[in-house]
Amino acid sequence: MRSSQELHAERPRLPDMSASVDPHDAARFEPTLRILATSDLHTHIMPWDYMTDQPSPTRGLAAVATLIAQARAEVPDNLLLDNGDFLQGSALGDLVAEAEPGTCPHPMVAAMNALRYDAGTLGNHEFSHGLSLLDQVCREMAHPLVSANIHDAPQGRTLLPPYVILDRTVQVYGAPVLLRIGILGFAPPQLVKWDHQHVAGRIATEDIVDAARRILPQVRAAGADIVIALSHSGIGSDIACPQMENASTAIAALPGIDVVVAGHTHQPFPSASLPASAGVDPHTGTLCGKPAVMPGFFGSHLGVIDLRLEKDARGWRITQHRSALWPVSRRTEDGTAEALVTPDPKIAAIAAPAHAATLAWARRHIGHNPAPLHSFFALVRDCPSVRAVTYAQREHVTRALADTDLAHLPVLSAAAPFRAGGRGGPESYSFVGAGDLAMRHIWDLYTHPNTLTAIRISGAELLAWLERSASLYRQITPGLPDQPLIDPEFPSFNFDSVDGISYRIDLSQPPRHDANGALIAPGARRIVDLCFAGRPVAADAQFVLATNSYRTGGSGDFAGARPDRVIYAAGRLNRDILMEHIRDRGVIPAPGPENWRFVPMPGTSALFDSAPAAIDFIGDLPDRALEPLDLTPAGFRRFRLHL
Repeated sequence: MRSSQELHAERPRLPDMSASVDPHDAARFEPTLRILATSDLHTHIMPWDYMTDQPSPTRGLAAVATLIAQARAEVPDNLLLDNGDFLQGSALGDLVAEAEPGTCPHPMVAAMNALRYDAGTLGNHEFSHGLSLLDQVCREMAHPLVSANIHDAPQGRTLLPPYVILDRTVQVYGAPVLLRIGILGFAPPQLVKWDHQHVAGRIATEDIVDAARRILPQVRAAGADIVIALSHSGIGSDIACPQMENASTAIAALPGIDVVVAGHTHQPFPSASLPASAGVDPHTGTLCGKPAVMPGFFGSHLGVIDLRLEKDARGWRITQHRSALWPVSRRTEDGTAEALVTPDPKIAAIAAPAHAATLAWARRHIGHNPAPLHSFFALVRDCPSVRAVTYAQREHVTRALADTDLAHLPVLSAAAPFRAGGRGGPESYSFVGAGDLAMRHIWDLYTHPNTLTAIRISGAELLAWLERSASLYRQITPGLPDQPLIDPEFPSFNFDSVDGISYRIDLSQPPRHDANGALIAPGARRIVDLCFAGRPVAADAQFVLATNSYRTGGSGDFAGARPDRVIYAAGRLNRDILMEHIRDRGVIPAPGPENWRFVPMPGTSALFDSAPAAIDFIGDLPDRALEPLDLTPAGFRRFRLHL
């Protein structure tokens, strides 16, 4: 009897159709292989928002599990892959991480094992709770985890296997044929800065594209017929440059890569809202002509890539492909999110104990809040919710340094709004209502597991620090109406405001930095009237600046923010410092006078987006001329700010 390979060789070859199938075209093809992908789940298993203590139809692996079952039923020959950042990012994940390692299976791992993932990779946030938890999780995970550019520094080898080859039998013309699928994994090399306190001296990273070039020949030599890159990295330029954070397009440009699963930046792809650029086709979902997806975040989407494969004398090749995102929710006309699927009860049951424990923790009473705090306008005013954090940090560091030789230096404090819309969507804003204060509110105000640190900083460095933050804004031309205010590529967690000084931001000047922190206009000066105690800050003035481990690890490239500049490390979470500050007093302290404002620009207006609920708090800005406008298709409320 002849083999299925011999029978296949006698079939007439199809014409070369190695272009993507238009996702809006009604024409269909029968896939040889379906690739299912998740990314940036951030321990969101249940469709629940622990900060608001309400159901959330926009998230949850339990909801995605229903889509996974549907997709598998349609195409039996499939792979389920995860692209990293599954281990940190929700209150549930933080609570599990604080438990004694090894005392119970991690609920995220249990859920992924139940869904029978085929392979996965690490994101940068897998390191946010330290290496002990990551080691436990890697041992518990049923599917192989791969990473080609993260190294065990002392051992001089990759922390995990750089690739795996999965043997799968697929149907070709009704006959079973063996297909060998290579899976590589990559993460941003910057993770050694972002989690410096956990990985210094223990983890090293390699440039993503360099690692791919090094490993790809090995994967092909090991017999891979097709190669899938799990790239926990954003969609950037197709031209590689050293230490790229967003290297997925450059990865796709490499010969030997067939499919790319992107992530990290939480942008859905394919997406009509993402502009086309060199190598990026957001309509058909291709990067450098290769099929690709980025499946959103928190379980908002399931990425689905269908491949039609043919084999000839040169080996396997993709003749047709289609990339798509299957969402778990949609926006109604009034901007609210509406569920499209019912969560999988099996996955919900796995998460139930940890979910119940998280709810009990989130609802624990710790004090009183005299007036609402929110981040609806955190990017256009000195925000009281951020000042609650800076006040607690400043007081703690002042006490800690009271009996040291630094006690004579003024203590300032920097913090950023972690939840201020953007890619997080219109639900991603902090809100703490007046009345009882619970643990969930503290987590809302400070979501990341950073630890409190402080550095000594000069007046010149302080000015540069503020210029880096003020690069959030686009340049505004005086006298023109309705100019876009915010650079959408600039993450709000890099918009530090500093407590203990006063300053103004001149939006008529260009930004000194781009969204990634690169210096683009060295002569620009947006920060004016920088004063301490009512007097101008001299370049050689000396201060202590309270901040966090993420920043002093070098993240964001802020002036003076380096590990060797740290003069105090609390060794405790900023969130815990804030919680104790409030618990000791019973209330959130009333915010003091504002630290910063915009320089007035008569006859000029700018547009920005916020949460729909922000319309109820316009009174918080009585001296600002602020007009609510329409809802955007993404569910935000647009505002006009008269400068």
